Amino acid sequence: MTGNLLIGIDSGTSVIKAVAFDLVGRQIASASVPNRYDSGPDGSATQSLARTWADCVAALRALGEKVEGLASRTAVIAVTAQGDGTWLVGEGDVPVGDAWLWLDARAAGTVAALTTGPLNRARFEATGTGLNTCQQGSQLACMDRMDPELLDRAEVALHCKDWLYLNLTGVRATDPSEASFTFGNFRTRRYDEIVIEALGLSHRRKLLPEIIDGTLVTHPLTDQAASAAGLRAGTPVCLGYVDMVMTALGAGVCGGTGDVACSIVGSTGVHMRAKPVDEVHLNAEGTGYVIALPIPGRVTQVQTNMATTLNIDWVLNMAADVLRDMGHEASHRDLVGRVDGWLAGSTPGQIVYHPYISEAGERGPFVNANARAGFIGLSLQHRYADLVRAVVEGLGLAMRDCYAAMGELPSELRLSGGAARSAGLRGVLSAATHAAVRVSAREEAGAAGAAMMAAVAIGVYPDMDACIAEWVTPLLGPAEAPDPALAAVYDRLFPAFAAARRELVPTWDALAAARRA
Repeated sequence: MTGNLLIGIDSGTSVIKAVAFDLVGRQIASASVPNRYDSGPDGSATQSLARTWADCVAALRALGEKVEGLASRTAVIAVTAQGDGTWLVGEGDVPVGDAWLWLDARAAGTVAALTTGPLNRARFEATGTGLNTCQQGSQLACMDRMDPELLDRAEVALHCKDWLYLNLTGVRATDPSEASFTFGNFRTRRYDEIVIEALGLSHRRKLLPEIIDGTLVTHPLTDQAASAAGLRAGTPVCLGYVDMVMTALGAGVCGGTGDVACSIVGSTGVHMRAKPVDEVHLNAEGTGYVIALPIPGRVTQVQTNMATTLNIDWVLNMAADVLRDMGHEASHRDLVGRVDGWLAGSTPGQIVYHPYISEAGERGPFVNANARAGFIGLSLQHRYADLVRAVVEGLGLAMRDCYAAMGELPSELRLSGGAARSAGLRGVLSAATHAAVRVSAREEAGAAGAAMMAAVAIGVYPDMDACIAEWVTPLLGPAEAPDPALAAVYDRLFPAFAAARRELVPTWDALAAARRA
């Protein structure tokens, strides 16, 4: 091994980051480039493959400007990225149109048809994953019906990180995490022909790439990629797992005692707990994800909210719009800084808010593309602070809804994401789930998780447990115990939250029909 730095690339929905770490996990520098995607009235959300690679190169170049001698000092590069979605590549590794992102809702009708099929439960039992519009399987099935010629021109169906890995190494591949929860079996980490048949894609089997495990296999950086990124040709490149589990790994989903869980509180909400394969709880509703960890015999069981802090952004933007109409400007940062004050000045548990603000509906712990956000229980006495509190409490109750679908509530909750900096929000989440909360000081958990895989791949650590002990555990903050009185309030409120979201299904369907009309 040559070099004393590891580079982690994390290509998210809104930004691409390149982060340099030393061999014991200290973050040296980071660089980022804003990411862009296009959306349409038909529910489409697409992204240019060529632009995404160009932005990745720009982030690596920017990192090189911050770290002297980066090219010669880099021992290994690792890449992770946003999950789900469909990135089609054709002859000569040329993109076949723009990528469908996880935000794309065009496969809703296809999902509705597939979930009533005779093989859907067998598909769920193998993958551990409920079908939704985000996933490549449902998107490919939708494409096969809508535009089969598009798939005829494609030679391989990749995910975002796979596309970047192809540009870095020239190798078409995917990782065990996305391969198994979409098309395979989480127990074997291989493709499963029953799953592919259940999706109606047996005749498209050739589009699925080779599965490689980045903790065991690396490929060298090509001359072309090295020249573009300002790095050294031949540097090993590690294909990380999907960003959800990389962030969870970097933030602490593994390690410690008790029933530990990890939630990413960002634009979306991702709620995860690490389990041995034989302890996975597959719910009767057939929802959630089971995603392989880069640790033999262990997986993450996952439920994901389509929108989390996007709900807070929405309620704050309402205030900003009113102030602007009255001739006053208030920045988003100013309003975010007021959230803890509004929480302190309002009474808990008065209003039910369902945080389904995304135009793609909800996917955890239930799947409904028509689901929408709403308040229940408003009265003349309620003011803006009460609405803000209701939105934040809705996030806590939605998190509880997700963890309850995976079994018992966890004893410890480790938080990642910018919203975790709010003491008021942490208090609500802790009380809603009855879990002590710990926050990781790790700034870039997703890039760190990928770099941890790379560190194991090149032999810096003998296994992931040894890496976790040095990269993760020392950065966890003290445990913040739930407030018993607040927890009792949410115990009383949660049944109303859960019952209302079940009873609202016909209303959501009627509103969706009205929008289409």
